[in-house]
Amino acid sequence: MLNGKVAVVTGGSRGIGAAVAEAMAKNGADVAVIYKGSAEKAQAVCDKIVEEYKVKAKCYCCDVAVTKECAETVAKVIEDLGGVDILVNNAGITKDNLLVSMSEEEFDAVINTNLKGCFNMIKACSRNFIKKKAGKIINISSVSALLGTAGQCNYAASKAGVIALTKTTAREFASRGICCNAIAPGFITTDMTSSLEDKYLSSIPLKRAGKPEEVASLAAFLADSASDYITGEVIRIDGGLAI
Repeated sequence: MLNGKVAVVTGGSRGIGAAVAEAMAKNGADVAVIYKGSAEKAQAVCDKIVEEYKVKAKCYCCDVAVTKECAETVAKVIEDLGGVDILVNNAGITKDNLLVSMSEEEFDAVINTNLKGCFNMIKACSRNFIKKKAGKIINISSVSALLGTAGQCNYAASKAGVIALTKTTAREFASRGICCNAIAPGFITTDMTSSLEDKYLSSIPLKRAGKPEEVASLAAFLADSASDYITGEVIRIDGGLAI
């Protein structure tokens, strides 16, 4: 259980992020929902959490690609909720294109949000974790980082970078009692992917898409004390896609 803990979830207004935020609350954590897009959707997630799980939940607008915004947002979370115990780096974007046609702007935007955003949030939370001599960092990567996906050189590279960042962070923070792991989802049904489901099902051994709640359950386990001896790992949740 996560009673008395504070979880920060980036990209928490929809899809996997919203499911993770709810799973943290279901297990007793207060939740900071970090979003960039719709304030209405982020507030709806917080309202649901407060009503159903009777914990605290607040939303914060932040572009994780901007270092200063991350530092200011984490400082505000600590002021409002009393600290940070769990960081889930879920915020991510796609700007798909074949490598020969991909613009510099498309490449940079994905790297800056998906990879630099993880770095920014980890750094912003690091002093808090080190002071506590405890903390759980969960980075959402992708099986695209392990397989490569045509038309997604920017996305695959960013998510592979997240894996390397996870392993390095785990090594650097282990002596302080801080664990850092990555989750690599496969094809998960969300608003962004529902129209593509039929295209990918034949490649998945379990012959179905994953659910955001399944990823969220894994994140909740990695946030719990039951996973205290796991660090630096990359756990696939992909129905066997990357076997």
